[in-house]
Parts: sequence; structure tokens; C-alpha cells
Amino acid sequence: MVGTVNFTGAVNRELLKRAKVIAAKSDTSVNALFNAELRHLVETFEAAEVAGNQNFKTLLDFSLGRSDDHAAMAALGIDSQEDLFLLMTQAHLPMPRLPESITQEMIASLHALAP
Repeated sequence: MVGTVNFTGAVNRELLKRAKVIAAKSDTSVNALFNAELRHLVETFEAAEVAGNQNFKTLLDFSLGRSDDHAAMAALGIDSQEDLFLLMTQAHLPMPRLPESITQEMIASLHALAP
């Protein structure tokens, strides 16, 4: 039998509310949803590493905003953002977050527009 451990983490309050709705509609718990997603992420990443395939790491870095679309497409050998997003879907990864530097530039641009 595989043991479980409790751990403490932080999650956005609104995200947790939304996760509770999904869990209720799926007749499961937030914990079960979290475990399923984390297991998928870990198993997919490990399988890619064993196979010597860095594509999943490239897609994960893109999803987390650690690289931009141009770097991800170059690393994957594709030339279309559509193909990149299809790969993200197939890898069961969320669409990317903007890198913090780009987010801050956008905020500064918006502030510059204010009178």
C-alpha cells in the first residue's frame, strides 16, 4: 500500500472555489482532482525523461511562462503557433502564462495611458 502525506500549499481563493465546483459536479474531491493532475504531470515528465525526449519540458516551460512561443517552437522544430497550442492540449498542459517581464510592461503601458 502506498502511503500518503499531508502537505501545506497555497492556492488562489477564486481558483479553489472554482475547483470545488468542478469537484462537486464530478462527484469527487478537490484533493482527488489535485492528485490526478499532479500524477499526470509527474508521470508524463518522467516518461519523457526516460525516453530522452525534452519536448514535455519545453512545453511545461512554455506553459509556466519560462519561455516564449518563439523559443518553444524553435526547440520543438515547429513553425506554427497553432501546432504549439495543439501540442499543449495533447500534453494536457494549461495554456501559457505571460512572462513576468511582459506582464509588467503591459501594466506600465496601461498606467501611461491614464491621465
